[in-house]
Amino acid sequence: MTPAPASSGPLARRTRVLRALGVTPWVRRAPAVTAAPAPAEPASAIPQAAVRAACVVLLPDGCSPRELDLLGRALAAYGPELARAGRITVREGRPTAAVPPVGAYLVFGQTQAHALGRELPAAVMNRAQIVLADEPAQVLASGAGKRRLWTALRQLRRALAAPGGA
Repeated sequence: MTPAPASSGPLARRTRVLRALGVTPWVRRAPAVTAAPAPAEPASAIPQAAVRAACVVLLPDGCSPRELDLLGRALAAYGPELARAGRITVREGRPTAAVPPVGAYLVFGQTQAHALGRELPAAVMNRAQIVLADEPAQVLASGAGKRRLWTALRQLRRALAAPGGA
């Protein structure tokens, strides 16, 4: 029979084990506040959230959870502006929500780029930084796709950080 891990026993035992290992246990000063889950926003409220963002991401409809996880982690790695970027899916060549005029767009795939071009006025597109990346399935499938995604994210982050940029 294997011994129980130190984290499953009483708190005093855990503290003794950590001290024996030379680890100083830290204790939070204030208990963590657990927030109640926010109610689901209606579909009409999603574009309003995207309007406040500095960047909007256009994705193909029907991405797998694995692809969305990869994209979410990649966006989070490049800072809070990209992590909080509004996400709009494109179904049958049309965005599923209104595309707001923002300073930067990250577009995954040619179909989504064409949908963005049909949706936005030319003046908004001229002022915006539009970065094209491979579709999420292609990014997930190859190292070259991942490399192109990192290059696109780096370019987008530079555009967002530039004074007078997005």
